[in-house]
Amino acid sequence: MSFHDIASDAVAGRASGGVETRPASQGLYARRFKRGLDLALVLLAAPFVLPLIGLLALLVALDGGPAFYGQTRVGKGGTRFTCWKLRSMAVDADARLGALLDADPEAAAQWARCQKLRRDPRTTPLGRVLRACSLDELPQLWNVLAGDMSLVGPRPMTPEQTPIYPAGAFRAAYCAVRPGLTGFWQVSERHEGAFAARAEFDSRYVEEVSLGADLGLLARTVGVVLRGAGA
Repeated sequence: MSFHDIASDAVAGRASGGVETRPASQGLYARRFKRGLDLALVLLAAPFVLPLIGLLALLVALDGGPAFYGQTRVGKGGTRFTCWKLRSMAVDADARLGALLDADPEAAAQWARCQKLRRDPRTTPLGRVLRACSLDELPQLWNVLAGDMSLVGPRPMTPEQTPIYPAGAFRAAYCAVRPGLTGFWQVSERHEGAFAARAEFDSRYVEEVSLGADLGLLARTVGVVLRGAGA
């Protein structure tokens, strides 16, 4: 079964193997009001956030590289979109990663398990600050405005990560909603744990999505950002 087939099952309220799910798309808040909340909050924040993004983009570009970094991610229904961030890594980050994983078995094992490195040598000094405060993710407000993402939801994964992500009901849950800027995983377990463990958080979000849950997760995210505990 393909990722798009699983996504279709999610919309219909089914998961592969005949396991029933309760997609968030069936709830009144998710169907009628969640998108409106996203747009309202993004537009209210725009006058404050846009100047900050502009300033940070100028600082990022001082090393001669692009200020923004776009990466293909998997969204609602299994569709793909370009997810935007302020660049936090060296311009040749992809080449550096390949060389590091080839030379360091411990780093390779950590990457295979978590899809990130605790001490990533590719990150620039400014990038470490941006990531600690989650400021590198501010351009994803454009993805929210465009309808690719929501303020709250599962963290979007890359197409290359889909084989690591558990199949069946978990992928159905992931595909049932728009991926988010923040969510249960981001505020609960940002640094430790296997990549596949994110599926538990994503499934929980689909089951519990509500106005109260979204507002609570946004409030907890503010705490994570203020503590500098970003991933």
